[in-house]
Parts: sequence; structure tokens; C-alpha cells
Amino acid sequence: MLHPPSPDDMSPEVRSPVSESRGGLTPGGVGLSDPSLLGTRRRLLDLINRLQSTGVGNDIDLPEIAVIGSQSVGKSSLIESISGITLPRSSGTCTRCPTVCKLTLSKEPWRCKVSLHFETDEHGQRLGQARNVPFGDIIRDKALVEERIRRAQRAVLNPGVIARNFLDDDEAAAVPPQLAFTSNSIHLQISGPDLADLSFVDLPGLIASVSQDGDVRDIDLVKELVNQYIRKPSCLILLTVTCEVDFETQGAYQLAKAADPEKKRIIGVLTKPDRIPIDDEGNWLGFIRNERDRLDNGWFCVKLPNSKALSTGISWEQARNEEDQFFSYTPPWSTLGSLEQKQLRTRNLTARLSDLLAQLISRQLPKIQDQLQSQLRVTEDALRGLPVAPSADPVAEVVHMTSDFMRRLARETQGIPREEGLLQRIRPEHDTFKRAILATAPNFRAYNKKRSGSASTHDDRAQLIHPPEFLTNEEGRGVQADVSPAIYVEEVMERAKKAITRELPDKYPFIVTELFIKEFTKDWEKPALDLFDAIHDKVAAYVEKLAEEHFKQYNQGGLQQRVIVIVSDHVKKLAERTKERIRWLLQLEQEPFTLNSHYYQDYKDKFRAYYKRCRQISENKTLLSKLEETESEAALASSDAVPLDAHNPSDLIQALSSLSLLGFVGVKAEDLPKLLPSDPYAPAVEIMAETRAYFQVAYKRVTDIVPLAIDCELVRGLETGLEQALLKGLGIGRPEGARICRELTQEETGLSVRREELVKKLERLESAKAELLGI
Repeated sequence: MLHPPSPDDMSPEVRSPVSESRGGLTPGGVGLSDPSLLGTRRRLLDLINRLQSTGVGNDIDLPEIAVIGSQSVGKSSLIESISGITLPRSSGTCTRCPTVCKLTLSKEPWRCKVSLHFETDEHGQRLGQARNVPFGDIIRDKALVEERIRRAQRAVLNPGVIARNFLDDDEAAAVPPQLAFTSNSIHLQISGPDLADLSFVDLPGLIASVSQDGDVRDIDLVKELVNQYIRKPSCLILLTVTCEVDFETQGAYQLAKAADPEKKRIIGVLTKPDRIPIDDEGNWLGFIRNERDRLDNGWFCVKLPNSKALSTGISWEQARNEEDQFFSYTPPWSTLGSLEQKQLRTRNLTARLSDLLAQLISRQLPKIQDQLQSQLRVTEDALRGLPVAPSADPVAEVVHMTSDFMRRLARETQGIPREEGLLQRIRPEHDTFKRAILATAPNFRAYNKKRSGSASTHDDRAQLIHPPEFLTNEEGRGVQADVSPAIYVEEVMERAKKAITRELPDKYPFIVTELFIKEFTKDWEKPALDLFDAIHDKVAAYVEKLAEEHFKQYNQGGLQQRVIVIVSDHVKKLAERTKERIRWLLQLEQEPFTLNSHYYQDYKDKFRAYYKRCRQISENKTLLSKLEETESEAALASSDAVPLDAHNPSDLIQALSSLSLLGFVGVKAEDLPKLLPSDPYAPAVEIMAETRAYFQVAYKRVTDIVPLAIDCELVRGLETGLEQALLKGLGIGRPEGARICRELTQEETGLSVRREELVKKLERLESAKAELLGI
């Protein structure tokens, strides 16, 4: 951490002869301050000047003095009096840009170096890093400064024109300016034996009104330009006020007070005291005594050369002598006490400004370093947060990004354990597909649709028959639902009879089973294609998003969009091939076939037993119905007769008892079905068992093989050929590949501008850090 210099460090480097006079210290030059502090003060001012030259003043708050005032209050004359140079005064050459004066006391002969400091371009857009442009050779003759400044101002008002064109070319110097006012500035580095160590910026005068040809917007433009400086907490505001007009009508004070409400940074200076109306001096003396509009740093008053004196070529030494004569012998100024006398004369103002600025710099150095370190961290973090900058080798960059994209895609298609992964998004579609296939299972009913001679429907006996327990155990309750239309045993039998050709009476052709199989397998195409469409949409969207994220930094040059198009075309080709595979697999299922004879036979036996049991329950109910009729006749149609239930033991006992009464002695419960004729629907039961068993074999096969085909061809197949397609589509191997890649890898304008700004800001901050460490 840097610390302000101690008093022991403040040894004098240059001592000037001083003498006491009525007005205070009378140095031999324009305005010298305490020589014992010159060494340290100069180092502090030099440091701030070097920091300002890096442009870091836009990033951190650097101490400085800003000279403000309304037009025609004598501000330019004040600057001339402090600096010892002459500013342009011809028509149309009022101050239209900041002018930074860096004054240095030196034993060497007087010299002035002029440079231009550009912070904005011709459109007023801020540059990432300030440009310092030397403007001509070093000036050693004060008489040449005025014209150089006039040309320099024209150069900064025309940032789109090469600055050196304005040095010697009179025609270029007469070109109308591109800007009416600008924050670009002129820097004057002046050194010599007649100067104080001081640095300040002269700002354009505030405009109260514009001429007929002027632009009313210039009023706000100048006001904002002034505010850019004076609202900074470390800016000392040198407020210039003329005594020849009412104080209240001069807007500069209101602007300064708005920027510094506590009035701790404002230094007031009154000009043109010789033009105060008679008997009005008392009002202005209140400022000098700091009784009126009190400021922490007080009010000063200076007497500057008038236009007539300047036209006669008065020297600055003569001007200082005339100023001394005025304040020493002109009432009421001459009657002021010693404390008030220190608030008069340019040299006292200059000394005070030099002291205040040096003190401010000394106090602010630790804060400046803290701000600098903080800005460095923030800027470095912001740069790290940006995507990697485009490579100098665009072909290698595109190849590298393509390879990275393929590796990332490979990880996604293999499966990543996270909820939003590709495979996790696909899995629910597999379940939907399986349920849709299960819904096509033939819904066989092993009983007649209607009983002969009865109005009751199949629902009367359906309530006695439960779904197969073995299916419920396999698929889970609610999964295997009878959603397809019911097929009753008599319908199966009718189709079997119609298919007979030359078979024996108890034989029925296989074509009946085959037709039932084809009826449900043809319904598999829609669920299979629905599955494909759902997975395709999710894969296409997922891969497009992946490409969009991976190549997002190059959406400006078109690389991102080009990759998305190539990937989309690749997915489209895979989709067409995948659909062909699905249709081919479904075509295979149209012909019944399985080598899984054990699995098929096991299900066939289970379904045969299930359907026979259903038949038995149905036939038992038919027999019991007949017994009810017989018993009713025997009981003379008793009105108290209760219907018999084939599943109720008491009803079975009653039925057996009734048979005994009818002469059937020794009949047991298991003998009841034997009382009925042989089941005429036994062949239909066999066909139903065969068909339903084959469904179990085929549906398990198809619910595996179709998702597997989609996964192989569309999901895992994404990698196959995509990298080659990308490299070819991006023109990597073509003769003009380097040019194509260079165009494709152009950064988004906003991103490149942001990176450039941060890089230049980092350069400014690093330069400023180096200057700080060098003190």
C-alpha cells in the first residue's frame, strides 16, 4: 500500500527569491508556491499527470482542478495569467473542448509541448483506450502557442481527420468542425522558470443562450461536459465569476453547488474587479471575507489584463505588477487586512491551488491504489467470464470446436446421469409405446355374446370371470386392460367354420389363427411411428440446442447457424433411414413366427386353461339355469325359488339334491359338466389360446426391437458420419477454407466490442499500476 509522503520528504529542489510586499509574497515568476514543498508536490503532480495520460481517469477518480464559468467572465484570461501563455481570442475560437494545462517549475528554458487526447471517435462513441497524439514539435517561443492551440482545437473537433493535416495546412484548418463541442482534449505541458507546479483543466464556458445560427442543444452539451468533470468527488472546482454582472445571474455557481452541495471542493475566484459599479464594491467584498456564499476554500479576486492591454503586447511580468498596483492602492481592496490580502492576486490563487491539489493527491493516493486494485479484479473477472477469444488460426479453431462438440454429443448419446439428459427425456416415450402395443391385444371372450332364448347379455356372466392372474402378475394391474373390441367365442367359431376346405370334421385350418394375428400386428404401425416421431422431435431439439450452446460465441459470423443446418440435415437423413428400419421390422411381424417354442407353449397352455375355465363357468351357469327351471316345475313354480350360483357351495348341494329327486343318484359336483354335451366351441378355444399366446411372444419382441432400432439408428447413430459432414459442410478441406473459417468465426459485434473495451481498460489499469509502483 502506498502512503502519502511525510514532511521529512518535502525538501526543496528549487528556491526562488521572495520578498515581502503589501500584497503578500511577490515571486519572480507568474505564480510560485512554497519552495520547501516543491520536490514532493512536483512528484505528486507528475504522478497524477502520468495517470491521466493513461486514460484511467475514466475508470477511477483522480484528483484534478477544473476551471468553470460562464462565457465572457474572464476565464480564459485567468488561464493565461496562471500559465503565462496566450489563448486564441478571435471570433469563433471560444473554448470548445477541455484544455489540460500541466505546469512545471524548471531551471531549463521555457518550453511547451502540445498533444491531443482522444477519448471519443467522430461519432461521439467512447474509445476503449484513450489515444495521445503529439501535435507538432516542441514550442520554445510563447508567441507561437496561440496559433498552435487554435489548430489543435480544430483537430480535436474533427476526430475523423488525421490530426497532422491541421498543423501546416491552412485549408484543412479552415474545414468546418465535425463536432460543435467535444470531450476530447488538448494537453499543454509547459515548463520553465516562471511557473508553479500546477495542473488543471480549462472547460468550455457555460452558454446562457445561442445566436440565431446556433444550436440550442449546445447549451445542454456544454453543461453535461462540465458535469462530467465536476461531479467527481476528487475534482476541485475553480469557479470563475465576473464582478461586472450580478452574481445571481451567473449559472456556473448553481452548477458547482449541485455537484458539491457541501461546498468543500469549490474555490471561488472573482474577475474584473475594476468594472464593479460605483458604490457596489461592498457586495463583492463579502465574498472575499467569505461572509457571502461561504466556501470551505474561500473566495479569491484577481485583476487580469484587459483587451486593450493585451493588444499592446503587455508582458506577464507587467501584468502582475499592474495587478499589485491595483490591489495595493485602489480602495476598497487596499483597505483589506492581511488575511483578506492573501485572497487577492493571481500568485496567491495559484499558490493556494497548488497546495490544495498536492494535499488532495497526497490524501487520495491510498484510495487511488484501492480503486485501481478493485477495478483490476473486476476487469479481470469480466474478461474471464467472456467466451474464449477467436483464434489466430480460424481453421484450427473450427476443427477443435467441432471435435469438442462431437465428444460432448457422444457423452450425451451414451447417457449422462441427470434428469434433463437426452435418454431421460426419451424413456417416457418407451412406456407410452409399450402401453399402446398392449392395447392391441385381442380381447377374446370365451362365452357367447347372448344366451339362446334369453335377453340377458354377456355382462351377466362377465362379472363371474376375472382377468388372467398370470398376466396381472407380469404386467401389473391396470396395464393389461381390455381396450380392443371384444371377440366372442361364437365369432371365432364362425370364422373357423368358414375357413374349412378339405380338413377332417374336427380340424380347422391355421389361416384362422394367422388372420387374427395379422389383425393386431397391422395395428402396431401407428404406435411405432408415434414413438419414432416423439423421439425424433426430442433428439432434433436436443442436438440443435447443444449446437446452439456450443457455438453460441460465433453466431455473428454464421458458424453457429451453419452447424445447426448441417446437424439438422444429418438428423433428417437418419430419420428417413430409421423409419425404413421400423417399417421393415413391422413387415416381418406380419408373418407369424417364433423359435421361442417353450415360451409360446407355456402361454398357450395358460390361456387354454383360462379360456376353458371361463367356458366351464359359463356352462355351469347354463346348467344351473336349466336346473332352476326343472326345480321350479317340480316345486309347482314356487314363488320363493332363488336362482342358483355355480360358485356357491350351498347352491351346488341344492342342485345335486334336485338331480337325485329326478333320478340321478350318485352325481358329484365335478360330474356336473359331464351332464352337458361336449363343448362345441373347443376348436375356438384352441384358436384363441394360440392367438393370445403368440401375442405375448410377439408384443414383447416388438416393444424391444422397435425402440432398440430407433436408439441404434437415430440416437447412437448421431455420431456416425456427423463429424465428416460438419467438416465438409464448413468447407474445412476446400482451398478457400481459411477464408470461410475466418468469416464463420467472427464474434458477435457486442461481444467483440465488450472484449476490446475490457482489454483496453485492463491495459489502462496496468499502465496506471506501473506508474503508481514507480513513485
